[in-house]
Amino acid sequence: MKKAEITCKEVMKHVCQSLGENLNDEKCLEVKKHLDACPHCREYFKSVEITIDCYRKYNVEVPEEAHTRLMKMLGLEE
Repeated sequence: MKKAEITCKEVMKHVCQSLGENLNDEKCLEVKKHLDACPHCREYFKSVEITIDCYRKYNVEVPEEAHTRLMKMLGLEE
């Protein structure tokens, strides 16, 4: 039986939850494959990368509740 392809929502959730993890694990490889084929997720991923770079550059600490609100706003909460 063929494994179902990863969805856009799963990509967004994985990107938000897994930043900084091993980019060669199975899930990340699925995400990379999806990003190659999906311009919307690719653009989303690029914006997340830019945002993270800005936070790192200015050493901004984001409260946990801000992360929770963002995940809820994106419809990705558990």
